[in-house]
Amino acid sequence: MKALLLALQFLTSLPVNLRAEPQPTDWGRSALAYPLIGLLIGLLLAALQRLLGHADPLLQAALLTALWALVTGGLHLDGLADSADAWVGGHGDRARTLAIMKDPRSGPAGVAAIVLVLLVKFAALATLVKAGAWPALLLAPLLGRTSLLALLPTTPYVRPGGLGAAISACLPKTAALLVLILVIGAIPLLAGQSGALALAGAVPAWLALRWATMRRLGGMTGDTMGAMVELTELATLIALASQA
Repeated sequence: MKALLLALQFLTSLPVNLRAEPQPTDWGRSALAYPLIGLLIGLLLAALQRLLGHADPLLQAALLTALWALVTGGLHLDGLADSADAWVGGHGDRARTLAIMKDPRSGPAGVAAIVLVLLVKFAALATLVKAGAWPALLLAPLLGRTSLLALLPTTPYVRPGGLGAAISACLPKTAALLVLILVIGAIPLLAGQSGALALAGAVPAWLALRWATMRRLGGMTGDTMGAMVELTELATLIALASQA
């Protein structure tokens, strides 16, 4: 239960009350619950869409996009912005890229990245809502958080110290692999063609983003993990909306 609460605290803005200070091993085990947190976010989105009923699809898409950002506290969007600023301003240099990521301010590239991602998410959601393709509301956040579980055991964490390093170092890798296989295998079985299409969007996006971070940084940071979540979600929504 502690692992689930830690994952909920880390990945969402929902109020969580922990009675004891978590240890590094607790943070490592919490990563196993990331797909479950993604599913929870998806259920919240699906519940809102159900409450909105037959409201205009554009209004539904706008409110869903807003809830999606609010429930995560903008955590992943912040990582996306920092990564975009660093990628543009780093000019291919690893040390400069990492230095820019540490700057809490968002530059033009970061702001543009957030606007563009939210805009495309909104457009994809409008298409999906109009088509009644509600499983997308579950699949995109699920795959977004599952992308982190796939990243942690396969990719070095390049900043020493910090929470991300503890999660990466203490993650039970065998258990992570089993959870990952279970989730990836269950998606097409339970969601059928939509699940297969979602994976067709998410997996290439994950591979491309991991390749880019390995090439530039030799591994991942907390910011690139946030960008991974946002862009995997985006790729999933685009794939599903393109066939809606």
